[in-house]
Amino acid sequence: MSYMSVRQSAAATSIGKRRCACSGSTASPSTRCMMPQVACRGGAASSIKATSTRVYFNPFPGLVHQLSQRSTRDATAVRRGRQAVMTRALFETNGSSSEKPRTPQPPYNVVITGSTKGIGRALAEEFLRAGDRVVICSRSEERVEDAVAELAAAYGTDRVKGVAVDVARPGQARVLADFAAEQLGSVNLWINNAGTNGYRYGPMADSTDEELQQIVSTNVLGVMLCCKEAIRVMRTQNSHGHIFNMDGAGADGNATPRFAAYGATKRSLAQLGKSLSAELEILGIRNVAIHNLSPGMVTTELLMTGANTTTAKFFINCLAEPAADVAAYLVPRIRAVPQSSVNPLTGTLSATYIRFLTKSKALKQIGERLLTGARKGRYVPEDA
Repeated sequence: MSYMSVRQSAAATSIGKRRCACSGSTASPSTRCMMPQVACRGGAASSIKATSTRVYFNPFPGLVHQLSQRSTRDATAVRRGRQAVMTRALFETNGSSSEKPRTPQPPYNVVITGSTKGIGRALAEEFLRAGDRVVICSRSEERVEDAVAELAAAYGTDRVKGVAVDVARPGQARVLADFAAEQLGSVNLWINNAGTNGYRYGPMADSTDEELQQIVSTNVLGVMLCCKEAIRVMRTQNSHGHIFNMDGAGADGNATPRFAAYGATKRSLAQLGKSLSAELEILGIRNVAIHNLSPGMVTTELLMTGANTTTAKFFINCLAEPAADVAAYLVPRIRAVPQSSVNPLTGTLSATYIRFLTKSKALKQIGERLLTGARKGRYVPEDA
């Protein structure tokens, strides 16, 4: 799909179907009403239509004057709405190469939590490949040292640094933030990727208190502490700072049986992002923005631990993708955010939700599997 067709189809879909946030209905956790107040009055965005009034005989001059004014306002509203939709379309498409942002981005200073393995490690490599400088971290000092040595050998010792921290422990996120600021000078992108399900799949009723505490502490408290420290560092910078929280299964509110605690923690992140965005606005901090990342199903150790039921095997084979492929999709779009999220008129930053596995893509792959057997047994053998 060409750049122009993405813009046109996204604009038609969004303006035709999306309801504005002023009426209390939103299309995604990060959607705000993108229409100016003169056009948005709590109704559907589809009610906004550009009209053109040409009058040859005017028996009602007052009415025609009102129609003319409305035509000008509505045309402006539609144009601004389409610009916003076009920006959002770059991040909510299904991942073909033609949809990648084309504007070159400068080298960035990046912090990634939970980045010695899995999707975090893949993200770190992709950022380094793009020319950025990266700070990685993990709870294991040995894993950090090994990862830094491997990445430094490939990309240079001056471009990758690492520190062992447990972001769920009080004070450790501050250690990470201070280390990053010292090593990098500033932080442009901070990705809260660290997360766990305790590497256990089963009913929550059978979980230990310690397992539940670890899941909630890492996935919720750890993200909160990292957001707090990232904001502390970024707000004093002359440059913009962008924080990305990694969602997961359950973020959409759907049930996550056998890992209920994990799903509940991921559901909370969208609300946290909205609340932090509101607080930044109240505090007048205009150089920091909170975003969400959705990697979909990634073939990491965390996911494959649960590949022990017929249903789990079906969806893993059907929808999961290697970490390197997911990172190759996400990183260019993350790197485009510092430019694309800035309002050219006000200079303010807007939140972005970048999704790898969109609903349309998931439905397409499930349909292909049911109709043709595509992707069966890709990663784990399935019962006949």
